Amino acid sequence: MLIIPKIFDPSKVVAAQSTRIGGVSPDPFQSLNLGMSVNDEESNVLQNRELFFRALNIRPEQVTKSHQVHGTNVMIVNGPLSTEGYDALITNKPGVFLAVSIADCTPILIHDEKNNAVAAIHAGWRGTAGSIVSNALELMKKNYGTEEKDCKAFIGACISYENFEVGEEVAMNFDQTLKRFDDKKQKWFVDLKAANKQQLTDAGVLPENIEVSSHCTLRDQDLFFSHRGENGKTGRMMAVIGMKKN
Repeated sequence: MLIIPKIFDPSKVVAAQSTRIGGVSPDPFQSLNLGMSVNDEESNVLQNRELFFRALNIRPEQVTKSHQVHGTNVMIVNGPLSTEGYDALITNKPGVFLAVSIADCTPILIHDEKNNAVAAIHAGWRGTAGSIVSNALELMKKNYGTEEKDCKAFIGACISYENFEVGEEVAMNFDQTLKRFDDKKQKWFVDLKAANKQQLTDAGVLPENIEVSSHCTLRDQDLFFSHRGENGKTGRMMAVIGMKKN
């Protein structure tokens, strides 16, 4: 049902990425669909969310979510709510959990261990190219005094370098070190995990404090929903992070 990052201290932080396994939704949302915007029955989604959050020992009403727009806006969260227009959320409030929705895009979770602040980030190619990770870290620094050297980060399961095939109009947004051109397919391939890891390290997060999932959502469709692999008719996973109350 879920992947637990190893990089975070479990005595301080609750963090996880859901899989597609362990829910009640029928095909094509089989089975742990957590997304409300994919034409699954609302009752199924609510039951799935209850199952997922219960496995983390948190309640749905503790979770903040935003309707994502593949942008670069970051929201400061002071209490649980549902909003829209933000692809990254940050908070320093224990007991408030941040969730982003994914089905090929890159989830990034961050914990500032010194100042006790967290971020949940949804980074598709547009968000990645627009430096959404850098934006989130900057806002954490401004509001919570975060220094990147004190942060740990998890880059979750998303579409892999081997499978993220794009046209020139997407590839042009990325540095040459983060893409390759396939002469046979006449297509570019972009490494979203590496691009987001570079943003973390460029900002000052130590490489040894970054965990990168080896999973690919398109390759591992037995475990994950893939928007591309299932032609848009699929469910959504969540990546969640929050600090425990003392």
